[in-house]
Amino acid sequence: MSEITPFQLEAKVLSVIQTVYDPEIPVNIYDLGLIYDIKITAENEVVVLMTLTAPTCPVAGSLVGEVELKIKEIPEVKNAKVLLTFDPPWDPSLLSEEAKLTLGML
Repeated sequence: MSEITPFQLEAKVLSVIQTVYDPEIPVNIYDLGLIYDIKITAENEVVVLMTLTAPTCPVAGSLVGEVELKIKEIPEVKNAKVLLTFDPPWDPSLLSEEAKLTLGML
């Protein structure tokens, strides 16, 4: 396993997360504000805390699984776990400026 700093690994994780899209909204889940936290241990294990736009989201299982799978594909990542929370609940104020522009909210 090559040497990589936590900062570099977090950048790789963010880059991968930004390739995951909510199938109903043309914006990646990071810009939607669905990612609440990313923790990386000294052993390069990644734990992501995320939410969904609604607790009844029909893609809840597949979206969480997709994020976890894509992070695990990063060569330097030893393991990845995605935890789902609804506290605090998601709201449109969490959208990035780019997402607001894409969705016509600016």
